[in-house]
Amino acid sequence: MRPLLGSLELGGTKAVVAVARDPLEPLRRERIPTRDPETTLAEIAAFFVDAAAEHGELRALGIASFGPIDIRQGSPDWGRMGRTTKPGWAGADVAGFLGRKLGCPVALDTDVNGAALAEARWGAGQGRGSIAYLTVGTGIGGGLVIGGEVVHGAMHPEIGHVRLQRSAEDPYPGACSFHGNCAEGLASGPAIKARFGATLEELPPDHPFRATLADYLGQLCATLVLVASPERIIIGGGVMVRGGLHSEVEQATRKWLAGYLDIGGSAEAPFIVPPGLGEDAGLIGGFALAEHCHPADMPAQE
Repeated sequence: MRPLLGSLELGGTKAVVAVARDPLEPLRRERIPTRDPETTLAEIAAFFVDAAAEHGELRALGIASFGPIDIRQGSPDWGRMGRTTKPGWAGADVAGFLGRKLGCPVALDTDVNGAALAEARWGAGQGRGSIAYLTVGTGIGGGLVIGGEVVHGAMHPEIGHVRLQRSAEDPYPGACSFHGNCAEGLASGPAIKARFGATLEELPPDHPFRATLADYLGQLCATLVLVASPERIIIGGGVMVRGGLHSEVEQATRKWLAGYLDIGGSAEAPFIVPPGLGEDAGLIGGFALAEHCHPADMPAQE
């Protein structure tokens, strides 16, 4: 029998938890509101304790988390939140707390890296050597998978904070308190709501900002093409899933590349696509992370 694995997709508004022996067929899952870290992490731990009592010993836990969070192996702050804008969560010991409570190895990465890994293995990135995954929702983030491995460096990529060229017809200064006119500042869900008092799906289908938004995201995708050369870009998140802008963003990407690079793609096999795993990409990514855990990934005891 395959080992029982746990997955946690920790978001700013909700946590999704599940256990499975097959990453694509969870045995049990639950949605937990993200409140203060003490309450939220305790409820998450309780879910896995109960699930293990029902289904057997939990072999490993994979966490795909919102950030910034320290994912550097060997760092004294590994598994802890950084300077997040989520009230009360800065410094929260996410991975360490859960590992000690559950007594199992823990693998940790960002939510977008987890989703990218899942899409590369089981979703819209299958068969491609390199992909980029973007999520456009409450924030904007991104991950890269090249040669089957998630790209890391000094920290995790912060693709959503790439600065963009603001449209001359868009006076909005930007929702990001750090950068203003970065992708997250101009094209995230809160940025749209701040402009119009409505979500993208609540705006009329012919609203002119749809073209502006597609242009902003096309800029971001063109930058990814020039920097990382992905074979496919997958874009999820509430704004994109409900807004249905993938073809418009692909057109804008080609415009910003101005013929310098050929990104391929066709009507039958577009270059920019929605997630093949839908809203479960991050959760399934947690299972992918857990599969690579080993005993050395046990959090240190206090």
